[in-house]
Amino acid sequence: MAINQAILSRAQPLVHLKKIAKPAVFLLALAPFIYLLQSLLTGGLGPNPIDSLTDSTGTIAIRMLMISLAVTPLRHVLKQTWPLRFRRMLGLFAFFYVALHVSIYTVLDQQLDIGSIWEDLAERPYILAGTTAFLLLVPLAFTSTRGMVRRLGKRWALLHRAVYIAGAAAVVHYVWLAKGDLIEPYVYLGVLFLLYSYRLVRSLK
Repeated sequence: MAINQAILSRAQPLVHLKKIAKPAVFLLALAPFIYLLQSLLTGGLGPNPIDSLTDSTGTIAIRMLMISLAVTPLRHVLKQTWPLRFRRMLGLFAFFYVALHVSIYTVLDQQLDIGSIWEDLAERPYILAGTTAFLLLVPLAFTSTRGMVRRLGKRWALLHRAVYIAGAAAVVHYVWLAKGDLIEPYVYLGVLFLLYSYRLVRSLK
């Protein structure tokens, strides 16, 4: 009896930690949005708030996408399953920031001018790459529920492999946009290379 009570007393902190882990990760993922909203309302985005919002949401989206892609390798390295609890949430937050980034560009920057948007797609390869990433992420976001996982079965896993292409397209979008003026896009390119190399080596084994 004493042994059982000791085990239960040790398990209680872990149970409480699990209960607060998801809300904590949710708030951390939402924090950049709250910061940007506050900066917009207080005039902290500088003289070109639309450009600042576009750049910031794009960078946050890529970071969230990188983090979500790192969940499975982290699980393998740690030999623990707990990182998988956050994968869907992080993936949906990545899509949220990507959708926000695209909405700011199309609605606030281009003012829904289809002709101008189409011209950008034709003349600027980095916008085409970014659009590709967004379009690939749309069906992944809408099929991320448990019901869709059950409904699609094995096709779900096949469909969600498109996230690897989306991640590559997003990073290429940033690299082409920066045109060698920033180091940050190449950092993401290096992280993506490491993540994909790890998955490739593991699959070959």
